[in-house]
Amino acid sequence: MAILDTTRSNCGTAGTYGRIGTALAFLRLALTAWNDNRRTQKALNSLSDRELDDIGISRSEIEALIK
Repeated sequence: MAILDTTRSNCGTAGTYGRIGTALAFLRLALTAWNDNRRTQKALNSLSDRELDDIGISRSEIEALIK
């Protein structure tokens, strides 16, 4: 007779390669988020004050919006 044990946690059972893969995936997500923020800030800084006013933000608010 087979029994399925549902009380054990699978956390930490991936081994070394699993942890490395998880770390690399996290690094990739962090770099992607950083690059998206950088590109957004660059695009907003390239707009004129009139264009920024049209979308409802001022130049001084750009850095706070990105974070």
